Amino acid sequence: MYHGQDHSWVILSNTALTVHLVTEPGLQPEALYVRCEPDNEERLIPMERSQDAERLTTWKATIPMSRDKATTVYCFKAITQERQWWLHGAGISKRMPGQEKLFRYNSEHQPPEWVKHQVFYQIFPDRFANANPAISVTSNEYCLLGEEKPTVAKPWGTSVSEHGKDGASEFFGGDLEGIRDKLDYLQSLGVTTLYLNPIFAAPSNHKYDTTDYLNIDPHLGTNEEFAELVNDLHQRDMKIVLDAVFNHTSLDHPWFDRFQQRGDGQGAWQNPKSPFRDYHQFDGDSENYIGWNGIHTLPKLNFLNPEVRDYFYAGDNSVIRHWLKQPYCIDGWRFDVIHMLGEGEGATNNAHYVRAFRASAKAENPQCYVLGEHFFEATQWLQGDQEDGAMNYYGFAHPVRAFFAGLDIAFDPCRIEADEFAQWLMEAAAKIPWRNQLSQLNQLDSHDTMRFLTMVNGDEATLRCALIFLFCWAGVPCIYYGTEVALEGGHDPDNRRCFPWERLDSRQDMVDFIKQLTSLRNQSSALQSGRVQWLYAEGDVIAFARCLDNERVICAINRGLTPAALSLPIWQMGLEQGYFSLLIKKGEGIDASDGTLELTIPAKSGEILVQA
Repeated sequence: MYHGQDHSWVILSNTALTVHLVTEPGLQPEALYVRCEPDNEERLIPMERSQDAERLTTWKATIPMSRDKATTVYCFKAITQERQWWLHGAGISKRMPGQEKLFRYNSEHQPPEWVKHQVFYQIFPDRFANANPAISVTSNEYCLLGEEKPTVAKPWGTSVSEHGKDGASEFFGGDLEGIRDKLDYLQSLGVTTLYLNPIFAAPSNHKYDTTDYLNIDPHLGTNEEFAELVNDLHQRDMKIVLDAVFNHTSLDHPWFDRFQQRGDGQGAWQNPKSPFRDYHQFDGDSENYIGWNGIHTLPKLNFLNPEVRDYFYAGDNSVIRHWLKQPYCIDGWRFDVIHMLGEGEGATNNAHYVRAFRASAKAENPQCYVLGEHFFEATQWLQGDQEDGAMNYYGFAHPVRAFFAGLDIAFDPCRIEADEFAQWLMEAAAKIPWRNQLSQLNQLDSHDTMRFLTMVNGDEATLRCALIFLFCWAGVPCIYYGTEVALEGGHDPDNRRCFPWERLDSRQDMVDFIKQLTSLRNQSSALQSGRVQWLYAEGDVIAFARCLDNERVICAINRGLTPAALSLPIWQMGLEQGYFSLLIKKGEGIDASDGTLELTIPAKSGEILVQA
């Protein structure tokens, strides 16, 4: 049995959904039902045979949508003489699945339509490009912690310091003008959306310690220059997403003023009568306060204070809305550690605040992309009413790391085989509505992780396999700057090396490979919106299809050390014959007949096949 979740398989009409299912010849059910829970009570709705095509039989049924909630859940039950089979989002089982595995459709809250069509590119601003040395941080210009941690200016491309040394206080001079100067390059690479790490005023190079949420850091540029950058992007039909750090501030923020930089003694530090005392979370009149995750340099904000709420999201001129308005008009927010935001030391009432952030952003721009950072499972935030998508560590980066690098998120050994890889991906995806699956931000690596190439010990063949998977899997692909020139890097801050622009010529092979992938992704409706259908998953080899209407794309990857000969059952996709062109091996193609596609995947390589 198979059920896709795109628009040809799930059709909305008023208060009902018509869902379709296909069965293969080996299954002759005595009864076939859709199981749903429109009033939190089970209903089994018989399916009608609607079409026979070659080896597949199509069935359909119309189910009522839930009346008490936005999300409708359903699965399929087939009864044979001796047993029953259940089809759900995570696969097929012999018994009724739990709620977390059911297909789900959210009728009220949808991600912006534009998101699934993008190719994202993440930039750590200080390390991307320096176009205006006049505004760069200089050595000993200021200190990050009172009289400690003086700034260190370093020549472009030199080594970053080890964590705990100069880490956050060393600067290489990347700026907004540098980003704008490289837009032609980024557009030629196939990038359509930029995601920038924080750019608001802050003492560190990473800028997750904000001092001013309404102004660009002067060492990166000005508000006017940022508006010009966004306008240039929009003129190119590109978009931009900014990083929002609303859980905590820096010690230098005027509300806190740990090092008495205000000059008027009105900061909350050591002043219980400060008008800003209740903006952070102090223990009575003492100096004790709550720092994010126990880190004393990042004092946690107090969202029980209505003035804090107004400043960040509730007011008409709140930070969230300010940057969505003219003259900036950004296209989305990536909310840092959004799962930890709440009242008190923990994340009390977290869902309330995430919904409030969403409401504020959508009130200013209904098409704003609301993206959350979660290193682990984000299911509860991704049901439609909170986030449009998450940085998909749990549903993408974790299983990809395990399958291709043999490591888990903590870098402990974690080798899995292809069937386990497929099951992991399906289980994670099944827990959220289909359109949110398509709006997940998928990355191999980021500013918070070791670079993928370093993770696989410099094995570029494995990197290319993982990149093929990144661009073919459901969700939005995001490239971390420098991947296209095989930039390496260990743990933070080594993963934030300067972009080696001199490599563009010497590594044109990798640049061209990325361009192949972005070009296909930008042109393929199937890769942007199409259903996922697994064709093979054993040992070192995976193969799956992305299909939408009459467009079909097959991705096949062999991580192993020996070639793999595959016979892919394309009849399960409704094809008995066809011609597939090979994207990686340009100019080559394969004729398929008798419902089978025969191909050989060399060791440590992958192929993308597009039906001609």
